[in-house]
Amino acid sequence: MKTKVLNLDNKAAGDVELNDAIFGLEPRADLIQRVVIWQLAKRRSGQHKVLTRGEINRTKHKLGKQKGGGTARHGARSAPLFVGGAKAMGPVSHSHEFDLPKKVKALGLKHALSSKAKAGSIIVLDEAKSKDIKTGALAKQFEKMKLGRALVIDGEFDKNFQLSARNLAEVALLPVAGINVYDIMKSDKLVLTTAAIKAIEARLS
Repeated sequence: MKTKVLNLDNKAAGDVELNDAIFGLEPRADLIQRVVIWQLAKRRSGQHKVLTRGEINRTKHKLGKQKGGGTARHGARSAPLFVGGAKAMGPVSHSHEFDLPKKVKALGLKHALSSKAKAGSIIVLDEAKSKDIKTGALAKQFEKMKLGRALVIDGEFDKNFQLSARNLAEVALLPVAGINVYDIMKSDKLVLTTAAIKAIEARLS
């Protein structure tokens, strides 16, 4: 699959051949969803917790006689039915993480890239470099390219480009080592440098 290569001035800078085994698949939503759910589950802290019966500091003395009171035979104020008591079956700290086969992760990444390619949402840059640290100038260049909410992926970011782009609200930078399905699918446009494409194809081929 051939696609045009642009520079930051939105001018043609040649062509690049994209590997059909990575960028030319028929996207499967179920695979993409599996990987996204795995990623989001891994991010959850799992720290939501309520006090259990053993952690509530309330009296354990029997409230009344066993018989003759006309009420239930309660033995502790920490029971869930009392105000200030424990919560029955409440949440406790635990990990939400689960395993996913490496092949499924790699396949999910390929299908995410293919879905962007099929939608025409991949823009290839010859390089992501800036002469000066100027956020305004870079913002104007991105406006010409009509990127919207964009994810820029490069092998190793140029320092000036990185500092110029960090205050752009709709532009996120990601090194190729951290490429993932969730961030790809969340973006409107996927901006790949030629160096990033080589690194992605070397990793997934």
